[in-house]
Amino acid sequence: QVQLVESGGGLVQPGGSLRLSCAASGSIFRIAAMSWYRQAPGKQRDMVATITSGSSTDYADSVKGRFTISRDNAKNTVYLQMNSLKPEDTAVYYCNLRPPSAYGRDSWGQGTQVTVSS
Repeated sequence: QVQLVESGGGLVQPGGSLRLSCAASGSIFRIAAMSWYRQAPGKQRDMVATITSGSSTDYADSVKGRFTISRDNAKNTVYLQMNSLKPEDTAVYYCNLRPPSAYGRDSWGQGTQVTVSS
């Protein structure tokens, strides 16, 4: 079972920036797709950004141009740089690891709170 540990959340003012990190255990990180999801109170968990093992990226429309996902395979870590934050970005952010199907099921981190408020 892969362990994912998120960090970097916190309280930030509108227009500010945060960088989230997610460190993965084990050896399958480099062949896995990594994603960030978020869940606001009373809402479903939605995909925010995805990066494939080949470093192709995809973003939710609501964060395009503001958020950037990246990965460092040498450190088994995926990042989410969040700029121009808005109050509607407030949520718990979760890291997800999706390995190739032959390697088992998805893994999730414990989540990190991001609050955007003045």
